[in-house]
Amino acid sequence: MENRTARLTLLIDPKKKAAFEQLCSEEDVTPSQKVRQFIREYIEQQLGENWREEVFREGS
Repeated sequence: MENRTARLTLLIDPKKKAAFEQLCSEEDVTPSQKVRQFIREYIEQQLGENWREEVFREGS
């Protein structure tokens, strides 16, 4: 189970932010949901389909 207590802060051009927010709204997702999706997809691309076993291993 994911623990959503960490915060990621980034700087982005205001026009790109507005476009991103509009596109997210059209998909009926929040920008946070979309960023989490991008991160999951990137991790899977780099570590493979079983990345959760490695990332969420007990004691990690």
